[in-house]
Amino acid sequence: MSDPLRARRQAVDTAALTARYPEVFRTPWATRLVTLGSLGCVAGLAAFAMWWLDFSAARILNGFGRLGEFALLMLPPSAEDRFPAFLGALAETLGIAFLGTLTAALFAFPVAFLAARNVVPNVFVHFVVRRGFDVIRSVDVLIWALIWINVVGLGPFAGALAIACSDFGALGKLFSEAVESADRKAGEGVTAAGGGSLDRVRFGLVPAVLPVLGSQVLYFFESNTRSATIIGIVGAGGIGQYLTELIRVLELQQVSFIVLMILVTVAVIDLISGRLRRVLIGGERR
Repeated sequence: MSDPLRARRQAVDTAALTARYPEVFRTPWATRLVTLGSLGCVAGLAAFAMWWLDFSAARILNGFGRLGEFALLMLPPSAEDRFPAFLGALAETLGIAFLGTLTAALFAFPVAFLAARNVVPNVFVHFVVRRGFDVIRSVDVLIWALIWINVVGLGPFAGALAIACSDFGALGKLFSEAVESADRKAGEGVTAAGGGSLDRVRFGLVPAVLPVLGSQVLYFFESNTRSATIIGIVGAGGIGQYLTELIRVLELQQVSFIVLMILVTVAVIDLISGRLRRVLIGGERR
């Protein structure tokens, strides 16, 4: 059948279906009004937010010239004679991200089972643990860094604790959701074989969710490498301390060198963790 005939037949079929089932092809006016009203509310809120925050496109356009001046001052990137110090600080940043992520994962793993409905059916326990995760993860990692700096002092220890606290809430929530959505067939098989509740969790749920949990931990480590840079700005150790000091004294060539170091490090971690995540979740076989 030629293309014109096929197109004509499809048009006839569509017209026949529209005539037979008009309610399917016709959008109700109530739905249209709700959609238009929602779009209007979003547009109105955006306009109000721009007015409230003193948003100005003219100020942005005028700032491009200043931004270009800063970009020229950052070229060429140069570490001068501080490359060993920068490298050591970058290694410290990676250590903060690694220890913070590992600590959060180790503490979140057992607690997450208390927040899973298919493990602990007690509504009160489930509610308390879930709301605890919400409270902890609602506090930004930068706030946790400021808190721990006042508790244990300046340095990378405070940074690792800040990341651990922030990620404990986030990983706990993700872990519990992964446990709840796990395939129940393995656990039912363990129960049918005479296993108890702990056996069902140990041999049915844990092996099923471990690849997913490992993938999530790898992603958080990648993200925390950037977070560890930011919290270093407030005195929590790492390369961020050098970054904020050099910005203040306008040593922009060294700033651009540090930024390049961070970009390369994050890119390498992204490649490695991405490969490991695909292996863990079974998307790529060795």
